[in-house]
Amino acid sequence: MSEHLAVITTTDSAEAAGELGGSIVAAKLAACVQIVGPIRSLYQWDGVVQDDQEWQCWIKTTTDRLDELTEHIKKNHSYDVPEVVALPIVGGSSEYLSWITAETRKE
Repeated sequence: MSEHLAVITTTDSAEAAGELGGSIVAAKLAACVQIVGPIRSLYQWDGVVQDDQEWQCWIKTTTDRLDELTEHIKKNHSYDVPEVVALPIVGGSSEYLSWITAETRKE
């Protein structure tokens, strides 16, 4: 498994994305959170196709922080079932990846 991850979640507003992202970085669960949006999301919920505007958070972290990050998102998110999708980072700048590792170390 990769040592570094990009984790994706979505929120219903830019403000919610900023608050969630800030709390994630402050807790050292990720080195950074990039917020993209608005995006258009089409999905099934309670048997109905939904068509909503959302903001996507790209969270850069390490594999060993994933469980704590997932719990933090669940606890601090307004959705009943927040998206938490972890994608392995299989390459990149060694300096950038070292920065992610350094910024997510537990103290």
